Amino acid sequence: MTRVVRIHQYGDASVLEIEDIEVSAPADGEVQIAVKAIGLNRAEVMFRNHAYLQLATFPSRLGYEAAGIVQGVGATVSGFKPGDLVSVIPALDIARGGTYGELVNVPARLVVKHPVTLSFDAAAAVWMQYVTAWGALVEQAKLSAGDTVIVTAASSSVGLAAFQVARMMGATIVATTRTRAKRQALLDAGAHHVVAIEEEDLVEKVMAVTGGRGARVVFDAVGGPSFERLTASIARGGILIQYGALSPEPTPFPLFAVLAKSVTVKGYLYSEIVSDDTILNRVRAGIVDGLTSGALKPKIARTFTLDQIQEAHRYLESNEQIGKVIVRV
Repeated sequence: MTRVVRIHQYGDASVLEIEDIEVSAPADGEVQIAVKAIGLNRAEVMFRNHAYLQLATFPSRLGYEAAGIVQGVGATVSGFKPGDLVSVIPALDIARGGTYGELVNVPARLVVKHPVTLSFDAAAAVWMQYVTAWGALVEQAKLSAGDTVIVTAASSSVGLAAFQVARMMGATIVATTRTRAKRQALLDAGAHHVVAIEEEDLVEKVMAVTGGRGARVVFDAVGGPSFERLTASIARGGILIQYGALSPEPTPFPLFAVLAKSVTVKGYLYSEIVSDDTILNRVRAGIVDGLTSGALKPKIARTFTLDQIQEAHRYLESNEQIGKVIVRV
């Protein structure tokens, strides 16, 4: 029997229950991992709250990221053996992967032998944030030296990953946050400029930073009313990549600004990268190179134990963290 976290209904963090279940042997093409650390994501909170793209079938496991030790491999799997230290690129099915627990079976194509210098905590924090940021900024926006990129929800793990990816590409980063409270922490994390959007004029600051041109790339997780200000801050021919919808308010579409500047607005899902092996292999190689060189270094906000999974979710929802929330198993 294996301890796992499951939900039997949608709701707040109290619906997360630790239960003992049997986990089958790895199927053909799968790797079984004894989990040592789990990386938490806002998608899992949204899934638990019935606010996600995927619906649950109860009782449901949940979880995207993990790091641990290979316990066994299914038929036709090569390149992995028991004892290997590995981490998991999140699968497209949040429930079937179900990394919240002591044991998980994962498709071999999504298992990585990460650099040996990474701890289990750091390895569990890698793949969702860096694949999301790299896929958007490098693969889709073609970010390059001399570009300016606006990163919203900047204190999130994906926001911080975007800083590091952008710096690898030689770009200038303008981070947005609601108030000045996190300004210094974001500068310390790699942002070149920080705008507190409830206290400062975003468009004015971006234009000052870019000499009036605007930012070529916007990487937005929020939507809502700020969408208009972001569009007004884009350079002619720029691209706005929308990868989240954290704002509960409607998102107005600034038609005339988009037309006048020939702006590309791109809805972006992590699944676009993970579902294509050619792109995923390219992204994975770039990330491993960055981890090996130290250019990419996950920031851990706080760690919890598996028994504290409800508390860990509440902390993630508090928006107090800067970086990744980790659960040790």
